[in-house]
Amino acid sequence: MKKLIMSMIAAMLLLQFVPAESKNLPAVNSTSTPASPADAAAAKVLIDRLSEIDGMDKSTLKSSEKRALRKEVRAIKNELNGGVYLSVGAIILIIILLIVLL
Repeated sequence: MKKLIMSMIAAMLLLQFVPAESKNLPAVNSTSTPASPADAAAAKVLIDRLSEIDGMDKSTLKSSEKRALRKEVRAIKNELNGGVYLSVGAIILIIILLIVLL
């Protein structure tokens, strides 16, 4: 019972100190600038390809061609956005589990 109360108090304290929006982190929808000019050129090519796919008339394509385009768009977006993101809920859950198990 004591562990449950302590974990609930810790969870409440952690929830109070979670910032709504961090000013140091870039926005989710903004495109960050790559580190080197070679990366910038590669990113420009990928963004141009995305805009080209967006401007295509997809009504004349077969379903297999549309599927291939969707896979290509997903791959390009993953390459541009790359990284691992943890939600606030996942972080809180991990912390609570660590508290309870220790």
